[in-house]
Amino acid sequence: MGVPAFFRWLSRKYPSIIVNCVEEKAKECNGVKAPIDTSKPNPNEVEFDNLYLDMNGIIHPCTHPEDKPAPKNEDEMMVAIFEYIDRIFNIVRPRRLLYMAIDGVAPRAKMNQQRSRRFRASKEGMEAAEEKQKIRQEILAKGGILPQEEVKERFDSNCITPGTEFMDNLAKCLRYYIADRLNSDPGWKNLTVILSDASAPGEGEHKIMDYIRRQRAQPNHDPNTHHCLCGADADLIMLGLATHEPNFTIIREEFKPNKPKPCALCNQMGHEVKECQGLPREKQGKHDQFADSLPMAEQEFIFIRLCVLREYLERELTMASLPFTFDFERSVDDWVFMCFFVGNDFLPHLPSLEIREGAIDRLVNIYKNVVHKTGGYLTESGFVNLQRVQMIMLAVGEVEDSIFKKRKDDDDNFKRRQKEKRKRMKRDQPSFIPGGQFSPQALGNRSSPQAISNPRQAAFEMRMHDRQNSTTSSSPNTSLTSDGSPSLAGGIKRKAEDSDSEPEPEDNIRLWETGWKQRYYKNKFDVDASDEKFRRKVVQSYVEGLCWVLRYYYQGCASWNWYYPFHYAPFASDFEGIADMPSDFEKGSKPFKPLEQLMGVFPAASGNFLPPTWRKLMTDPESSIIDFYPEDFAIDLNGKKYAWQGVALLPFVDERRLRAALEEVYPDLTPEENRRNSLGGDVLFVGKHHPLCDFIVEQYKTKNTEPVDIPPELCHGIQGKLTLNDNAVLPEQTVESPVPMLRDLTQNSAVSISFKDPQFDEDFVFKAVVLPGAKKPAPVLKPGDWEKTNNDGRPWRPQLGFNRDRKPVHLDQSAFRTLGHTMPRERGMPGMYANAVPLGTYGSPYARPLLSGQQQIPKLLSNLRPQESWRGPTPLFQQTPQRTGGAAPLLAWNRMLQSQNQYQPNQYQGLGGPMNYPQRPEDRMDRGRQVW
Repeated sequence: MGVPAFFRWLSRKYPSIIVNCVEEKAKECNGVKAPIDTSKPNPNEVEFDNLYLDMNGIIHPCTHPEDKPAPKNEDEMMVAIFEYIDRIFNIVRPRRLLYMAIDGVAPRAKMNQQRSRRFRASKEGMEAAEEKQKIRQEILAKGGILPQEEVKERFDSNCITPGTEFMDNLAKCLRYYIADRLNSDPGWKNLTVILSDASAPGEGEHKIMDYIRRQRAQPNHDPNTHHCLCGADADLIMLGLATHEPNFTIIREEFKPNKPKPCALCNQMGHEVKECQGLPREKQGKHDQFADSLPMAEQEFIFIRLCVLREYLERELTMASLPFTFDFERSVDDWVFMCFFVGNDFLPHLPSLEIREGAIDRLVNIYKNVVHKTGGYLTESGFVNLQRVQMIMLAVGEVEDSIFKKRKDDDDNFKRRQKEKRKRMKRDQPSFIPGGQFSPQALGNRSSPQAISNPRQAAFEMRMHDRQNSTTSSSPNTSLTSDGSPSLAGGIKRKAEDSDSEPEPEDNIRLWETGWKQRYYKNKFDVDASDEKFRRKVVQSYVEGLCWVLRYYYQGCASWNWYYPFHYAPFASDFEGIADMPSDFEKGSKPFKPLEQLMGVFPAASGNFLPPTWRKLMTDPESSIIDFYPEDFAIDLNGKKYAWQGVALLPFVDERRLRAALEEVYPDLTPEENRRNSLGGDVLFVGKHHPLCDFIVEQYKTKNTEPVDIPPELCHGIQGKLTLNDNAVLPEQTVESPVPMLRDLTQNSAVSISFKDPQFDEDFVFKAVVLPGAKKPAPVLKPGDWEKTNNDGRPWRPQLGFNRDRKPVHLDQSAFRTLGHTMPRERGMPGMYANAVPLGTYGSPYARPLLSGQQQIPKLLSNLRPQESWRGPTPLFQQTPQRTGGAAPLLAWNRMLQSQNQYQPNQYQGLGGPMNYPQRPEDRMDRGRQVW
């Protein structure tokens, strides 16, 4: 889930860490797309060794997308997942390893958050359906027009949880997908693929981190391996920093807020369900040709370069005149630790630390002021020095009161500005807006303006409508009778929604007033603030949580059973006397089984994913654990404005009671359910060209049942144990497709085998250091980059690709003339080139115009770069042209089309071609000709 608002804060404070991805698009001919050769050099001008996929960040947007129609069935969902992975693979193009990790059974500390999210999703879904049905009936009763309601089964995203049939089917589909790509895609030729499905315990991103840690501890590990991790969670940034790998990059979807969505009732854009009036749909285009089109664009991806973030942090965290030797790697670990205080998946954030209020900057400043007194760093390889942490927290506690008062002042100032803005908008709005044929049209509307018919009648209707409105609003405190005369019955009461003030949730804590600590503990914990024993218990649990989280990030799961047993956090000023608190965890703990986790995190509404007798425990009033599954529960806004920001007050699951209840229904499981309820492991795949292929095939031929070590020289230094797999993919054996629309693999040459990471003693400590032999990446930031931010009011745009000196492909003069002659330039037509770059600004001879429906693909040169280096010679089409105008440089051609609002279309208003060049006969003859 990650840390809310963390990535937004990070990208604004350190903008140069973001790089836009260069993506080669598939060429299409006669409706058939030609596959992309991913064995060619990466167009981003960097070669990655390992690609790690946090699969849950792929599964969710593919199964229930927010910006496009949802797949009709499970088969379409699987195909969408395959296409998404293909797209990521095309951008990154790993050369050694592809690691796919699906969330397995999570530690108990994470299960509490999963339980809260799933219960809330179920409750919000039911409430949304009821509200939608209520509004629908109201609109139809008033004579509104709504399309016929589609009867379709709602996809319950709760099925994306280990132990369900959906996740079991997904694992089968991914095994088929991997085998297919190893057989057919040249980019997968020498690739090692590891699949860690939902049967392997652990969260996906932490299984990836555990793999990296264990490989780093091997003597054959390459310390200059370039890692790329795909995932949208903000905590991946902290996890990447925790590896101390010099070359670590994260790829994620570019976040674009406030995407337009159609109304769920009438399927029209521009309003939400609660604002729907059931009006007939307006014609889209002259012939209604845009009726079913949604204003959406393909989601783009960005890179987050952690090596650049390390440059920023090195400048920010470097301290002089320390009483001990400064170690940048240790200061990075301390920075990661301090980020946990503003939020994580396992602990509630401290009340005084809000990331939107600059909490991390405040912690860093306090850290730099106090570190001279601490005598050392806060952490070491995932272990916390509580005595030093206490000094930091008490320093935060000294300013808690001023933080709360400032938060209240900022909130009041914001409300005052919003109130003034509403009044100003109400005052400045026009008194009369013509309607009907004379209604204002939005600029850039795709439909052409229609001819005016019967203007006299239309003008008469508008005058009458205006007169009626002016009569009604002449006296706001006077009501009218049925015949239009003023009534003496009194004024009309103003509705709440017409008021300038919005209803505010009641805040009983009032942190800005004296006595806030007493009120907080009384309202949140139902104890008196003078109860020192209880407050110390809360603080001790929170301190244990901090130690557990840091250990989880740096060493792996310290305990599968530990969890924070409260809904709220203590105050920073309560962290007194924590130096002597124990921070050890029980050893030998085991994770839940998949079906047991389902019983711990699912609401009763999702019980259909469980066996019948297990499901009954959720709904039977006589069940011994019926209190674990409340039909309704309170959500405490806790000072926030929206329900999704609040705290779901659900009862915590008692593990002993749950296991005791499940013992009675375990005998009812079928063999298939018992298989899904068992814990599994990782599977390794290679193709016939891989050096390890013959070694694995030999293991199957000899039927060796003992685990064998991977020869590191055959697998890019990867080490681990291999064991024969019962459901293995074997050469010359057909791989059946679990998706009916996809073909079976009758000529398979790939092979799979069970894989296990190198094992270490339970007390082994993975050192959080840069490995010997690692080369520090060349500095990226220049002096001007230090002051560049995203919040100074100036537009800032990430660079394209990893080479900051590259220039994209551009069209030459003849190409622009061709486009000017062939493309429509009417205002109402959706011409893609209506706002193209002015002629004369760029003049690269290595570009060509697009034919109809064709997308621009940069022509990569064969000598782009060797695989081992980060940078190579800049291709000719990327060299910096001499600019004669003042226009800002574009990004790639295929990105230019999506930013048409940067240029004014007046250069095409002449009679000739672009820039009023006269139209020549030979130009008309050469339409569509490619210009090189």
